[in-house]
Amino acid sequence: MQVFFEKSIFFLNSRQIYYIIKNIKIGVICVIKAVIFDLDGTLANTLYDLQDAVNRALLKYGFPEHSLEEYRRFVGNGMDNLVFRASGECENEEMRAKIKKEFLDYYALHSCDKTVAYDGTKELLADVKALGLKTAVVTNKDDAAAKVVVNDLFGDAFDIVAGHIPPFAHKPDPALTLHVMDKLGVKPCECVFLGDSGVDIKTGVNSGAVAVGETWGYRDEDELVAAGAKYIIHNPNEFIGLLKEIDNEL
Repeated sequence: MQVFFEKSIFFLNSRQIYYIIKNIKIGVICVIKAVIFDLDGTLANTLYDLQDAVNRALLKYGFPEHSLEEYRRFVGNGMDNLVFRASGECENEEMRAKIKKEFLDYYALHSCDKTVAYDGTKELLADVKALGLKTAVVTNKDDAAAKVVVNDLFGDAFDIVAGHIPPFAHKPDPALTLHVMDKLGVKPCECVFLGDSGVDIKTGVNSGAVAVGETWGYRDEDELVAAGAKYIIHNPNEFIGLLKEIDNEL
């Protein structure tokens, strides 16, 4: 356990080390008290609305459209990276800024046109809350957009919803996740981080949480394993059983 945290700290800056020192006590026996969820590809299938909004912006500025499968690989590292990848890695920053503005202006009004919660995720969330656990969303989606989607699909079910907010870096940097843990009043070792991508698994590992991967989202199991997932589930109804298993191991 100690070696694990030493490896994590090695890659963190001084501010992030402060968060870990503040929140982690090596050797303390932990019981899971909170579950932190990724959003896109974990709680909700947002690809159709993202595809529509970005393709619309690309066409306006003379760039080709992309398929749904291509967007499956484009998403996950924040909206700046989404625009960079969709634009064919366009190096013109001014053009990328125009595409992003057009995309976000449209997406703000149409982010929930086709977006749906994955089957079983609302029941999963209800079961987690019935256990008395705290819940949060941490996503690389811009904060305003994240809050709109979560509110539309889940109302006020989460204790905290945190999208990308400067000066916090994007996941897998753990700073925002550690900030959310602090706000929830829990230690990192008392949290499970559930997500569908290698970015999410690395976020969980980097923050000191128990990282759990799932395969109903955008990425495959090989990516989750390569990122260091100790646990992987294939259906939302497997999660509560896994929580009990994790608690027994801690």
